[in-house]
Amino acid sequence: MPELTTADGRTLAYRREGAGPLLVCHPGGPGFSALEFSDLAGLADGLTLVLLDPRGTGGSDAPADPTAYALGDFASDLDELRTHLGLDRMSLLGFSHGGMVAMAYAAGHPDRVDRLVLASTLARVGEAQQADAEREIERRSGEPWHAEAVAALEAEEQMRYETADDLAMLWQAMAPMYFVRWDGGARAFIEETTEVGNADALRLFNANVPDLLTELPRICAETLVIAGEDDFICGPASAREIAAAVPNAQIVILPGAGHFTYFEAPAMFRDALLDFLLS
Repeated sequence: MPELTTADGRTLAYRREGAGPLLVCHPGGPGFSALEFSDLAGLADGLTLVLLDPRGTGGSDAPADPTAYALGDFASDLDELRTHLGLDRMSLLGFSHGGMVAMAYAAGHPDRVDRLVLASTLARVGEAQQADAEREIERRSGEPWHAEAVAALEAEEQMRYETADDLAMLWQAMAPMYFVRWDGGARAFIEETTEVGNADALRLFNANVPDLLTELPRICAETLVIAGEDDFICGPASAREIAAAVPNAQIVILPGAGHFTYFEAPAMFRDALLDFLLS
């Protein structure tokens, strides 16, 4: 796996796949590695994907300071990766929490992002986001896994976990809520992409969820905002709020998809990204 050494001596690992225009991809969590992307809807057939393991995940070292997981810390690593790749400007995809990192980076370094893809993400947690979540959680209330998933979501939000293993158990319980269809394919996807996450990163995020809304007008890059119609955590309300605040943004809402749009609606996800990035 390729890697670079940061200015403070840490290893940042990434994998490089495909051929074509280059797209740097930052996964979510916070605390998940690029394993979360699986094959990212087959985008490597038309693009060169640089899939980053954020600090403290996968092959990337954790920082010496266990509180160094703010958006600015992740964004700093993105800029070191950009320099390492020899790019003056890069096209950037951020998924979920990675979308927040990508927004913070693009707002802070508007001259260094060419095109920006914000997938299944949010700029803040407000009333509209809470309404989306409540509606989608209620819509799934008849499922046999519902009560366990809701309990796990509450435990995660209230930081009732101590170790990465505790967090992994919560993730297994809450995972069905992230899909429109919790079937054999979704279970296999979760088994394939689940790892022991970084509990420090998630704990810091939950203790102080960022609000990026006032920073979004500083983004200069052409931007694609993409969301699943039935995503309970980063749904249409979040996507519309971001698209309204970013000056050069377009929005795509994918029907029949939850949080993992690239898994549940791979053809629509791939087509939307390629149309945007290659036009």
